[in-house]
Amino acid sequence: MHIRVTRHSAFYSPLILTLAGGHLRAEGLEASYDIATPERTVAGGIGDGSVQVGQSAVATSFVPLERGETPPVMHFAQINERDGFFLVGRRSEPDFTWDRLVGKTALIDHFFQPLAMFRYALHRRGIDAARIDMFDAGDVEAMDRAFRAGQGDYVHLQGPGAQQLEKDGVGFVVAAVGEAVGPVAFSSLCASRTWLATDEARAFMRAYRRARAQVIAAPPAEIAAAEAGFFPHVNRDVLTRTIAAYQQLGCWAPAVEISRSAYEATLDVFEFNGLIRRRHPYQDVVAPPPA
Repeated sequence: MHIRVTRHSAFYSPLILTLAGGHLRAEGLEASYDIATPERTVAGGIGDGSVQVGQSAVATSFVPLERGETPPVMHFAQINERDGFFLVGRRSEPDFTWDRLVGKTALIDHFFQPLAMFRYALHRRGIDAARIDMFDAGDVEAMDRAFRAGQGDYVHLQGPGAQQLEKDGVGFVVAAVGEAVGPVAFSSLCASRTWLATDEARAFMRAYRRARAQVIAAPPAEIAAAEAGFFPHVNRDVLTRTIAAYQQLGCWAPAVEISRSAYEATLDVFEFNGLIRRRHPYQDVVAPPPA
């Protein structure tokens, strides 16, 4: 089987460990893994049958639903039930409060969901987004380079990018967006309706459940050691600290199902941002995990 991810990060450790921890092999499955590009998308691969499982987000299904179309995939299991982005500042701020962003320049990830979640976090903290210079420096690598070059007072990154900046003495993690937003259907596993009815889907789900339990309960260093091959250019201590941060934040809830409450919270975020015109029914987006 083939797995395609929208982004590659330790934030998606429940999926990565499904491969790296030998859980798929225990079910008699072998899987290849790649990162989506504009030419090779998650939905496109699932649509043409070259991809069986994708890492995506329930919010991607809002786009076709807004056009009155049926989404090409169904989201069947959660990966993260919290936003996984961190704010990194130029100095240590153990007493950081969100109002410190007012009047400052922050390099913000402008991909649709991270930006929507960041704006919602500001709303939850009572901050007017118009009072912050939310600069678009480009993709993740461009944001990292810009901050290292001295641009911006803060930068908005997933782990391990944020933790690597700390390791390199360039910045300090001052806040987690997931704390401000709270539980939400952030990222998920998706597949075609046809594949979800197969024996392969049921075997995959057994493997994913075991990997998810491991990533919640195991020491961060153990998970980092298992996943090291997926992060050949990331310092092992940085990877360990990133996994510990996500465990502490509660990104990986024990339940694999995408809960209705988390889904409704995502609708709240996108409604607040004016990105949806109506609240799309849960059953149009989410399917139960293969039994």
